Amino acid sequence: MTDRGPQSGTGLYAAMLGILVLASFFAVLGNAPLFDVDEGAFSEATREMAASGNYLTTYLNGAPRFDKPVLIYWMQLLSIKTFGLNEFGLRFPSALFAGGWAMAMFFFARREFSQREAFLGSAMLVLSLQVTIIAKAAIADALLNFFLALTMLAIMRHYRTGSSRMLLVAFAAMGFGMLTKGPIALLIPIAVTFLFNLQEFRLKEWFRMVLNPWGILIFLAIALPWYLLEYHDQGMAFIEGFFLKHNVNRFSSSLEGHSGSLFYYIPVILIGLLPFTGLFFTLLFHLRSFMADRINRFLFIWAAFVFVFFSLSGTKLPHYMIYGYTPLFLLMARALPLSPHPRLQVIWPLSLSALILALPLALPEMASEAPNAYVGDIIEAAILLLDSRHMAITLTAAAAMGVLALLPRISSGTRLVATGIVFSLFINLHIMPLAGKLMQEPVKEAALLAKRNGWKIVMWKVDYPSFLVYSESFVEKRAPRGGEIVLTTTRYLDRLESPAVLYRKNGIVLLKTYE
Repeated sequence: MTDRGPQSGTGLYAAMLGILVLASFFAVLGNAPLFDVDEGAFSEATREMAASGNYLTTYLNGAPRFDKPVLIYWMQLLSIKTFGLNEFGLRFPSALFAGGWAMAMFFFARREFSQREAFLGSAMLVLSLQVTIIAKAAIADALLNFFLALTMLAIMRHYRTGSSRMLLVAFAAMGFGMLTKGPIALLIPIAVTFLFNLQEFRLKEWFRMVLNPWGILIFLAIALPWYLLEYHDQGMAFIEGFFLKHNVNRFSSSLEGHSGSLFYYIPVILIGLLPFTGLFFTLLFHLRSFMADRINRFLFIWAAFVFVFFSLSGTKLPHYMIYGYTPLFLLMARALPLSPHPRLQVIWPLSLSALILALPLALPEMASEAPNAYVGDIIEAAILLLDSRHMAITLTAAAAMGVLALLPRISSGTRLVATGIVFSLFINLHIMPLAGKLMQEPVKEAALLAKRNGWKIVMWKVDYPSFLVYSESFVEKRAPRGGEIVLTTTRYLDRLESPAVLYRKNGIVLLKTYE
């Protein structure tokens, strides 16, 4: 890999990137209630850890939760002890590590690319639809992506310089990744480096790299203690719950109904990269010419492996594709000068705006064909929320992006980042709070009502772990008996005899059953 050493202006680019991180990640952390199921589950497990003082094993509603290792819960625990048990405190670690992810990407990439390319790639990462959402989600993925990006970027640096220190940094990052989300933090670096060395006919170097004794020792020193202690505490239940169910079975079968075809991740990428999707097609068109550069080949293998591996996996979730976004945005930054019509990149975010504007027109027809009462209530609530103010905000955002596309005498990079800023503000300040108000505000309000009255709740045919966070209590999940207070949805109201409705909003119902 050729040495393109750092150029002047690092401080200015870093400052601009820092401002984007603060605006896109931190400024809006508390704008919406916790989303179920994932945010609610992680947050409730952290709340129970804080309440119990058991900092080894995580529990959800009083039962062991083996979905993920412990690091995210420790980070959230430190955060809520600092900021309190609220949305900001629970989401702060994700925003912090997502910001670190973007900064690490910039500072590593500036040594391999130009300063401008490193900044553009990092800025697109921060402002893209899927990353700006995941960066504020109280789940493990922002942490994992930080450690995964650090691992791979350090390996990239090791390839170029032969630095043993960078190799040890990669092993340390893998250790923390293993504490964050498990074996995937090992699988991606090992597989990608194997494929990269294989195509270079340098497998001996790969074996020397992955079998580095000091690196293995660092990895084990970081990751192994918790796994040993957890096995000592939980025995085979941990092995079966974490390694077999939530790792092996996720690849071999569809877990919890999260399935999809081989083409599942194509629309995920096209939507997740917004508003920069057009540049992705520019990259694909010129991909062959990019493969002459060793850095580009490494980045391409990284992104391609993530896409192929998770496309073949039995369990499919949209955020899995983010593991390959770091190399993808760096390659897209390099492809920008090759875009024949940079101003046409705005077509993709404008298309989304057009769909959002058309949604209120389609909702009445959708409401008349709703499959059940709950869906009907959600659609009716959406009709009220998507009012003239919503239309005005959406039109303003679309107009701003359109004007940016038409402005003369500004560089394609400046136009790209400015469009990303408008798009990110629209998503973070309008769409996400709107989604929270529609889907999650009723759950939060019902939980606070139950907390104020000291009600013991039965959760029937629904799964809203955020209810536990806000009510700061456990629930029983079963069919209700006479005289009990039940959380359910309007879909199941007609199955109960004369219930007394205590709270009802957007299809969420808190009721007392007939004695």
